[in-house]
Amino acid sequence: MVEAVLIDLFSLPANLQNNIQGLLRNTLEMIEKCSSIPAPFVYIMCRQRQGNERNSEQESMLPALRGFQSLEKRLEVVRALTTAAALYTIKQRLDEKDLSIIKVILPTLRKAFMKVYTDHLFTAVYQFEFEDLQVASDCGNLEVAEPQNGDQTLPTQDVALIRSEIQTYLESLPSLKGELTILRSSLIPDDIFLHGFTTRTGGISYIPTLSSCNLFSSSKRRDPQVVVKENLRRLAKAAGFNPETFHRVKIDHANAVCIMGKTEPDSY
Repeated sequence: MVEAVLIDLFSLPANLQNNIQGLLRNTLEMIEKCSSIPAPFVYIMCRQRQGNERNSEQESMLPALRGFQSLEKRLEVVRALTTAAALYTIKQRLDEKDLSIIKVILPTLRKAFMKVYTDHLFTAVYQFEFEDLQVASDCGNLEVAEPQNGDQTLPTQDVALIRSEIQTYLESLPSLKGELTILRSSLIPDDIFLHGFTTRTGGISYIPTLSSCNLFSSSKRRDPQVVVKENLRRLAKAAGFNPETFHRVKIDHANAVCIMGKTEPDSY
């Protein structure tokens, strides 16, 4: 059963922009009509505007949002400058409520783009189903969401731009739970090798069960690889090493040792 619905109005095609209120109202009516009790959480994602343009857009959406009593306390409009910022904000809302089954209603042309964003910002814990915005009328599809692969494939340069947008946004986020701290041992002289021990502060991982400076991503967790990569980048900058040549030790709490340059055992 769908736990949350994401309505993507971030980059509406020109032929749909003039009918944003009708599209939104029809979509919300479908969600309210087809949902079980309790209704799913609904997030409307749109581009953040400035000045009078922002106020005008907000006012144009208000009439479409009125009158949906069952969704009133479960509906939120998320505005951001980029898709990455909006999706990451929505991801935080989903994680706060422990939601994992998400239906995404969006313009057809946005499907391939959205698939790249979700592949990078989410893990296998989440299930996504995609449905066209202009034909969002099938009640049966709201009951069970199954992962779907889009038929479209984005050009390599578009994927690179999305990755760059995500990285730029994550780099702009403030450190959590304090500054990044590296502890060093007085028993290991600096001229032997670079060393240090991280603490639980200074990264951007917000999942309560993880250190904010989490350096491990698992498909069974909610912390994606892009977040862990940003934590590692910040650690590398503070410690003075190249994150691209960072080597992860295959931990075995015993006395087996691997010599760098020799065949790597399964664990050591």
